This record gives sequence, structure tokens and C-alpha cells, in this order.
Amino acid sequence: MNSEFTIAVHSLVYLAYLPERMASSDMIAENVGTHSARIRKVMSGLRKSGYVETREGSGGGYRLTIDPASVTLSDIYRVMAQGSLIPSWCSGDPCMDCLVGSNMNQVMFGIFCTAEKKLEEHFSTITIGDVLSQIHDCQ
Repeated sequence: MNSEFTIAVHSLVYLAYLPERMASSDMIAENVGTHSARIRKVMSGLRKSGYVETREGSGGGYRLTIDPASVTLSDIYRVMAQGSLIPSWCSGDPCMDCLVGSNMNQVMFGIFCTAEKKLEEHFSTITIGDVLSQIHDCQ
């Protein structure tokens, strides 16, 4: 899983928490604990998917455009990280003269695909609003 997913969820929850549901990349970066350039990259993906909009100029920033209760972590995972659970390299070689070595890559790919589907199923039960509620419960 990549960190962009975590940054995206954190950013959306933070925007949902704010009364105006708007913040600059510097404000979000400080809250997330990362660089504002990284926030802008993540927010660009969220903007393209319709979860936030931007306002330029003084007092500008990112504004939440969705109802936090209607967007699931699965929605955000598909935008920011789908496929990242599957490693870019897996052991084995289909040309090997060994049952294990020649089939390991294919078998592991199937295992990771199944795991990702189950992860998305779990994420589909949690909304941005749910995450915000859990944070409120921590107090």
C-alpha cells in the first residue's frame, strides 16, 4: 500500500473536520506531517476525481466537495492506490524446469489479487465520516 492513500484519507478527514471544509496545502501538510508539495500531488488526484476543488488567491486552498458520509475508503483506495498491494516483482520464472519455480509468480499474483479485493471490501464499509467519528471517539 502506498502512502498517498493514507495522505488522501487524512486530508479528506481534516477537511471534513474544518467548519468551512477548506484549507491551504500548507495547513494540510502541517496536519498530516509531510511536505506541502506532496500534499499538492495527492490533492491533484482527489481534485481530478471530484472529491475536492481548489480556490486560487488569498484565502484559497482546497475545499471538500463531497459528503463525508458518502465516500468510502474503497473509493479513495481505487483513486490513489489500487494495485499497490501487488508487488512489482515476484519470485520464480515461468520458463524454469521446476513445478514450484515455474508457477510461483502466477500463484502469488492470484493471492495478492484476492487480498486486494478483500481489502477493498473492508474499505467499502468505512466512510470518511466514520474515520472522523473514530477520531472524535479518541478524546
